[in-house]
Amino acid sequence: MNQQIARAAATAIAAGALVAAGESLAAGFSLPEVSTAGIGLANALVANPEETGAFAYNPAAMGFHDASSVALGGILIGPNFSVRTASGQHDSQGADWTAAPMIQAALRINADWRIGLGITAPFGLETRWEDGTFPALSGTVRIPVPPPLDPNVPRGQPTTSKLEILDFSPTVAYRVNDNLSLSGGLDIYWVKDAQLDSTAGRLSGDGADVGFNLSALYRYEAWSFGAAFRSASTVGLEGDYRPLSQTLVAIGRLAPAQDAKVDVDLPWRMQLGVRYAVTEALAVELDWTRTGWSSFSKLEIEGTGTGETIFTDTNDWKDSNAYRLGITYQIRPETQLRFGYSYDETGQEDAHFSARVPDNDRHLFGIGIAQLLGNGLSIEAGYMYVKANDRTISSSTPYRGGDINGTDALDGDYEMDAHLIGVEIVKVF
Repeated sequence: MNQQIARAAATAIAAGALVAAGESLAAGFSLPEVSTAGIGLANALVANPEETGAFAYNPAAMGFHDASSVALGGILIGPNFSVRTASGQHDSQGADWTAAPMIQAALRINADWRIGLGITAPFGLETRWEDGTFPALSGTVRIPVPPPLDPNVPRGQPTTSKLEILDFSPTVAYRVNDNLSLSGGLDIYWVKDAQLDSTAGRLSGDGADVGFNLSALYRYEAWSFGAAFRSASTVGLEGDYRPLSQTLVAIGRLAPAQDAKVDVDLPWRMQLGVRYAVTEALAVELDWTRTGWSSFSKLEIEGTGTGETIFTDTNDWKDSNAYRLGITYQIRPETQLRFGYSYDETGQEDAHFSARVPDNDRHLFGIGIAQLLGNGLSIEAGYMYVKANDRTISSSTPYRGGDINGTDALDGDYEMDAHLIGVEIVKVF
């Protein structure tokens, strides 16, 4: 692979970072909404010993439930990304609505032990920018290409970005005593389909990796305290990269596929929470989440078989915090109302801003309901509205070819909001 193609391949991936099944609805490319209860409570569930929807956030909560259960559901996501650049207003052309699974099973073995299995999509984003969204600026250097592509459009301008990630999480919980439950398990991440395209070429691939999780939940009278940790994981993607050939682009064709691989770092996550039952009907929870985005520091692209590093790109994200508030109110013995609010900080700074992940600090507003139907069966529903703070990128770093992140080629005013709808059927037996 020559130097120009190598740089184009690196740009196609490094300009963008990770995306997953669905859309990113917390800061970075995280999708923390992994149960319908979580949607209604804005993900404030790590210290909740009462709800089955807490198992996906803190598996140790299984220890406080004296029955087995299965929850089957899904989340619908309707995102809106837009940017105003020198060429005008542009909307991301991603799917109007996408779906992700929310499945959680817990089996009571005896008075002390529980085993569980969750299937969720904990990371996600999809953006599709049309060619020409990010125009050239005067005085910058571009890689020349023949028509039909605009020779003034930067090579590496992000177009389609999509990566479908599922997390299969088997866990074991042990109830130490009436007040304390502990849990440990695995997070098996499967990237079943990756697509990272740009005006430099197209990358597709897949991969898998394993992380671990540990959690604890302590309950004393009206108070409960929870902690959950999920480790970082590095998913090795292997697949095909098709660079845009100088001679073939004019007739709309791609160059032959080339084998390539890249390691993508998923961040660690630490959650701490405290919950207080104000009355038998009303409870309030406050959570703090720390996400290790600093592990997403660089991407290295290698040629498969040779082991040669083709290119290294720096992202330099920083660790970030999220602050969450959740309120449950048992309006009737069979009906529970849920309300939540979260403020999620971004880990992405202007110096390496990526239009594939047009991220900023976000506000999450949730509302939900759970209704018992009898015979251990219940239905839950939740709605969340997500609004990112508007972000203006006005970089003083000119684009000179190669890495496009953080340069004036991505200057613009970025906006994002989204709607989430979740539904689950829960059976306790």
